[in-house]
Amino acid sequence: MAELNKETPQVGLRFKSADEAWQFWLAYGGRTGFDVRKRYSNVSPFDGKVTSCRFVCSNEGLRRKGQTNRATKCFRAETRTDCKARISLILDRVAGNYEVNDVVLEHNHLLHLPKTRHLMASQRKISELQAFEIETADESGIRPKAAHELASRQVGEPLNLSYTCRDRKNYLQSKRQRDLAFGQAGSMLKYFYDKILDCEEHITNIFWADAKMNLDYAHFGDVVTFDTIFGTNKEYRPFGVFLGLNQFRETTVFGAAILFDETEDSFIWLFQTFIAARNGKQPRTIFTDQDAAMGKAILKVFTESYHGLCTFHIMQNVVKYLSSAKDKDGGTEEGEEGEGEGEGEGEDEDEESHILSDFSACMFGYEDKVEFQEAFDIMRSKVHKQTWLDSIYKVKEKWVECFMRDVFSLGVRSTQLSESFNKALKNHLKSDFDIVRFLKHFERTMEDKRAKELESEFEARKKIPRRQMHTHMLLQASEVYTPVIFEAFQSEYEISMAACSRLLDENKYAIAIGRFHGDLHFEEERIVIGDPLNQTASCSCGMFNRTGILCAHGLKVLDLMNIKILPTHYVLKRWTKAARNGSVQDKEGRNVIANPKLESQLR
Repeated sequence: MAELNKETPQVGLRFKSADEAWQFWLAYGGRTGFDVRKRYSNVSPFDGKVTSCRFVCSNEGLRRKGQTNRATKCFRAETRTDCKARISLILDRVAGNYEVNDVVLEHNHLLHLPKTRHLMASQRKISELQAFEIETADESGIRPKAAHELASRQVGEPLNLSYTCRDRKNYLQSKRQRDLAFGQAGSMLKYFYDKILDCEEHITNIFWADAKMNLDYAHFGDVVTFDTIFGTNKEYRPFGVFLGLNQFRETTVFGAAILFDETEDSFIWLFQTFIAARNGKQPRTIFTDQDAAMGKAILKVFTESYHGLCTFHIMQNVVKYLSSAKDKDGGTEEGEEGEGEGEGEGEDEDEESHILSDFSACMFGYEDKVEFQEAFDIMRSKVHKQTWLDSIYKVKEKWVECFMRDVFSLGVRSTQLSESFNKALKNHLKSDFDIVRFLKHFERTMEDKRAKELESEFEARKKIPRRQMHTHMLLQASEVYTPVIFEAFQSEYEISMAACSRLLDENKYAIAIGRFHGDLHFEEERIVIGDPLNQTASCSCGMFNRTGILCAHGLKVLDLMNIKILPTHYVLKRWTKAARNGSVQDKEGRNVIANPKLESQLR
């Protein structure tokens, strides 16, 4: 058999059989980063031997067009790029072997990363022994997820298994083998950066972050949310987690902590440790709840960051503190029960709903500070207990829309990232766990999230984004942005095509977006300053400053200035497919490696 350690297949290479040649091509594709398939095999009618065959990249050819013009309900992403990579063989009857007579190695598409090799269809399989074990576990009443975890531990690591938990379920449902393999690059290599012990040798505060968390923070740590939850372990310690958004707008974890209490000193220690672990790099924006001790600690530690308050927690406090029930000196007198009381309660409920809607409007509905102040004053006149309202007004810069026009937030306004992560975490936790068991189960939650992230990376490289219009700018965006960000950009681009513009002054435009709600109406005009020389379009809506995606108003002005390619300063690296490119160094100047075991695992 040909040696598999050769770097590339060469013309003249010989194999004993067509199957041996296929195994070679299969291994080469897995190592290089592309899926493979068999293009054709010509079989002799006389002796049944394969006389010639061709193995190709799975992206070979183009998808066959449908025979109907009817729009499909669910569009299936394109994966064929007419890639020419191939290897062709022909039977040498004299020598009795197969010789490679044609090789093309160049690809016209992105290759998959080594750590996602196990997700490629051609690299997956379930062996007969594994199929027997799957059936045996099912017959013994072991649930698929628990059985899969047991099988993973038996072989050392999930990467050594050749199927996923989903494959197990599919096999049990259909009893047919679907070639799949399970792998989990980026294993959890936990380490503690620091810990403080009290006089009884009990751990008071713990913070930890592994190499993958450090890399994620280096690439995506511009916006951070922090929240704490209780009841996660038998000591009932507060558990806090630092979260953010990656290039796929999925939740990513930057670090976690178990605290002794929620005092200002504990938070100061935690935030200082968090920053020290990241070489002093502070986020541009951090969102938390209204905890007073936490707010004081953030003011002292995150000196370069904008501190925003979670809008979800604020609205909960609105319900708690701005009850519409009026204080009455004597309460309800005897004999006043009945119909009149029911009517009063209904009026109170209506008034309370108005307070909630008024406060929500003050939070999100006004872009002008004068309009906000007028609306807030009107709402204040309806509220009888104003102590909490006065306190939240003092920090209006942290939660009111018109004061946050230039805050880089990625569209985040709350700690709901924490809520979703906490829900996933609680699926693995019980309140009677000690801290060690808690950490182990936290690791399981992290592994689930990282597996999902790998799948997103795999899908982004496999599928070609669907462009609604064929323009140079959309083509550029589809090649640069991740799929979810491209969809958001494409939506803004489509809106810009229907926008109306007025030239107010040289390079100064008024842009109005038209929308259909039964009939066409136009939104408030936005002022955009264009600069053809520097290829900029500064819009008064401030969307790019907040989310990192250029708005429809700015795109309209770029088009008016005949700029057909999106300028590079409007393409944030954090939203691109290359977001993780580049090395990250630790405090000692060494390159951080997410999973040092990956190379040996792949071997």
